[in-house]
Amino acid sequence: MENHEEFVYEFGDDNSTESGSGLLEVYLAEPCDRTHNTGFQKIFLPTIYGMIFALGAVGNGLVVTVMGYQKKSRTMTDKYRLHLSVADLLFVLTLPFWAVDSVSSWYFGSFLCVAVHMIYTVNLYSSVLILAFISLDRYLAVVRATNSQAPRRLLAERVIYVGVWLPAALLTVPDLVFAKARDVGSRTVCERIYPHGSSSIWRAIFNFQHIFVGFVIPGLIILTCYCIIISRLSQGSKGQLKRRALKTTVILILCFFSCWLPYCTGIFVDTLAMLNVIPYSCTLEQSLVTWITITEALAYFHCCLNPILYAFLGVKFKKSARSTFTTSQSSGKKMLAKKRAGLSSISTESESSSFHSS
Repeated sequence: MENHEEFVYEFGDDNSTESGSGLLEVYLAEPCDRTHNTGFQKIFLPTIYGMIFALGAVGNGLVVTVMGYQKKSRTMTDKYRLHLSVADLLFVLTLPFWAVDSVSSWYFGSFLCVAVHMIYTVNLYSSVLILAFISLDRYLAVVRATNSQAPRRLLAERVIYVGVWLPAALLTVPDLVFAKARDVGSRTVCERIYPHGSSSIWRAIFNFQHIFVGFVIPGLIILTCYCIIISRLSQGSKGQLKRRALKTTVILILCFFSCWLPYCTGIFVDTLAMLNVIPYSCTLEQSLVTWITITEALAYFHCCLNPILYAFLGVKFKKSARSTFTTSQSSGKKMLAKKRAGLSSISTESESSSFHSS
């Protein structure tokens, strides 16, 4: 997991490490007090992860439930919402493991260490890439409205698997190779352990991969598509629907970049320090650990916003949700009525046989 542990540098008794940021040689010249950051993380991370887990599980679970009931009337936009909510739901299900790990130790063994890393990675990348596909779909629907049905259907039903889930799955290979549970002092940690002597190079590669695939590519697609949409919606008469669409589009852009830009900026600066591009200092290390810990939680919070931004704000989804719960309640009442009717008939037969036998 690309989490706070990669920015807290662990040292063994022989002053050597196979993980960490790769700044060991520089860090030894200026050792830092890390007890403050560790104490902060033990309180902050499980609290935030617990909140994200609860909100994300409820919100995305509701979307998956509603979309599951609406199979026949599901539109192309609904298909994206379902993909997004499945990705976000699986992502938040890994957070309790990391919450326990941050406050105490990794108790779940090597197999779950690799599995949770892989689930975390595939759904982290797929969630962000799906947002890019949604922006492409909105672009085609608004800007290329007259002949957009065929390409939109192709994107939603075919290309999404090649453009989202396949690359996200391939990006889990490093987890399969490097993720391990190992004992460090009195606790067990679950993290990627890179080859000794080249850990900084490996970490820099995967940090840049995270920034490029998980932020730059989808961010550029989202920004370009929505800016074109805003330009198109701004032209001509401005009705209430257009104003609402403009406002929603701006909110989508601001939420994405507000959640992900601070975290990716922290990773970028940490990588530059790792490669000695910028000079190391104890103050920089402590600031980076705190910054990345906080902004990482902010980035993860985006999966709680997704159901609100891409589902709950839509009028159609609200109608679908009401229809779903109305249908489930009515079917539940019918089943209960049938059970009561069955019990009533059994009771009547029992009373009748008892009467005749007496």
